[in-house]
Amino acid sequence: MNLRTVILLLIALAIAGLAALNWGALMTPATVSLGVTDVQAPLGAIMLALTVLLCIFFLAYVLSLHGSVLMETRRHVKEMAAQRDLADKAELSRFTELRQFLETQQRQSQDLFNARMDAMEARIAARTQEAENVTAAYMGQLEDQLRKHPVTAAASPSHIDSPVVRP
Repeated sequence: MNLRTVILLLIALAIAGLAALNWGALMTPATVSLGVTDVQAPLGAIMLALTVLLCIFFLAYVLSLHGSVLMETRRHVKEMAAQRDLADKAELSRFTELRQFLETQQRQSQDLFNARMDAMEARIAARTQEAENVTAAYMGQLEDQLRKHPVTAAASPSHIDSPVVRP
């Protein structure tokens, strides 16, 4: 229990104990002035009834205050949940935008890579074609040189099988 609750409970018990122990004195009739007139009534009983009435009003006030705080808290919780949902949707939107941005970047990188690979393949094909042309040109030059200079009889293939006599 809260310390305030314990103190209020002890005060209420003290009042109830004093009223029970002094019930005879509380119920003794006395002249009570109401401002306009005087009446004969037990002053202690009137004061005790007013104290009980005051406690009832304070209790009602505390309960209504507690209820309004609970209602306000519930309203704040609903607002916080709505704000949290809004923040989650914004976060999801940012993640979606980030994913789209990354996909776009990846597509652009892939397109750039493919373009570079195509260019490299074209250069390799051109160099290969150039190397083939150079080789063909060399072969053509060799053939021309062979046609201009006939093969000697010693170097001809028909003499390769015959034995060579050395002096």
